[in-house]
Amino acid sequence: MADFRRGIKAGLATAGIYLAISAILGVIYYKSLSLPHFLYGTGLTLFTWGTLMPPSFWISLLFQYLVRGIVFGAVFAALYNFLPGTASIVKGVVLSAFVWILSAVGFIYMTPGWPSEGSLSWTYCGSGAIVLSPIWPALAGIISALVFGTLTGLLWGRFRGKELAEERKGRPVLLVSFILGGVVWVVLAVAFLMAVVIGGAPAITPGSLWWGSLLATSVAFLGLPGWILALIAWRKAKRGESGFKLGVAGGVMMALSGIMLLPGLLAIIGGVLSRRKPASESSTAALEQ
Repeated sequence: MADFRRGIKAGLATAGIYLAISAILGVIYYKSLSLPHFLYGTGLTLFTWGTLMPPSFWISLLFQYLVRGIVFGAVFAALYNFLPGTASIVKGVVLSAFVWILSAVGFIYMTPGWPSEGSLSWTYCGSGAIVLSPIWPALAGIISALVFGTLTGLLWGRFRGKELAEERKGRPVLLVSFILGGVVWVVLAVAFLMAVVIGGAPAITPGSLWWGSLLATSVAFLGLPGWILALIAWRKAKRGESGFKLGVAGGVMMALSGIMLLPGLLAIIGGVLSRRKPASESSTAALEQ
């Protein structure tokens, strides 16, 4: 069973430390303007072009980092036993690298014409900015992601875990997928209602943003049914049954939307892992024979 409390505590602490590092680098950049300019845009500075950001920006950034820390910590806890490596720091680095790669794939998928669009960046799940062009911001974004993973793994080892009962494999992963998918869907549903019902904007607008609008709309027609299938798969795993078919089917549907790529992939992983029975159940069956 995943120790979500431990993971969330490690993620929140990482977010706080990471934000403090960002503030220190921002002050240095603001005072001397001596840092390399490629660091700008990686999420490592809170100051731009020598101008101090307003308090609202600080509050928004703090909220974003706290959310990212919670998400990354929960995913880390759910996948901890399945990540390669024996040390928690190694597992954190592996997960942060995996999330960065997954984010880059999702960003390219949702950006037709890349890389002709020039410098593109996107921040995802607390793993740093996804900067794909040019090379120096991309390198700084990767370093940012690895720092986040290293801190999470280090703090995971500092927090005391609790004894957990054995359960069917994949259940925690399916739970995280269900939660993340629900959050993404609700946020997009609220934005859709505000834009279409209140603002009167069309669901899919022509022009360069048509692909993004199409993917956003597909969340309702693919993401929601996939999320429901992931929920059913998690409930089956909770009862000790296999959620393989429903988890994989729901994960594929969510992943196709692009916007729900991470919840979809987690649902696929959880569905595959749920085929394996818990160790206690297997040993009991062996003793009965």
